[in-house]
Amino acid sequence: MGITSACGENHVGKAPELKILEQICRKATETKKLEEEELTKLLNVFGERLTRAMETVKERRVKRYIFSPRNRNVWIVVGKTRDYLIMPAADFCTCDDFYFRVMDNQIHLCYHLIAQKLANALGNYDTFEESEQLYGTLMKEWER
Repeated sequence: MGITSACGENHVGKAPELKILEQICRKATETKKLEEEELTKLLNVFGERLTRAMETVKERRVKRYIFSPRNRNVWIVVGKTRDYLIMPAADFCTCDDFYFRVMDNQIHLCYHLIAQKLANALGNYDTFEESEQLYGTLMKEWER
């Protein structure tokens, strides 16, 4: 069994690019910033996906919903055309890029997942606390 970190990464069987992101997220969790060297390394690994992810983080389009009293956490990334449900511990996103490129092993993470992991590490996301009664309704909307 692997160890799950602050970025939601489980190190067992992970691709090198995921390990790099995890290492950088771990440091960013402590410092709440990314150094130029780290950004360069991420850009070399993820290319345009990093650029889009950083734009998403900067625009605060990463959202965390906490449903009480059970304290269920749901991560959402507001995309250009719709909201995407993110499951960081499973490295899962509901976007088409995930379905077509991640599932076909062309890439390991879509930019929504990269954005969520970076936003979480940097503490740069919005949190919404909702009642448990809204959980089912919102999940149906996000799963569409």
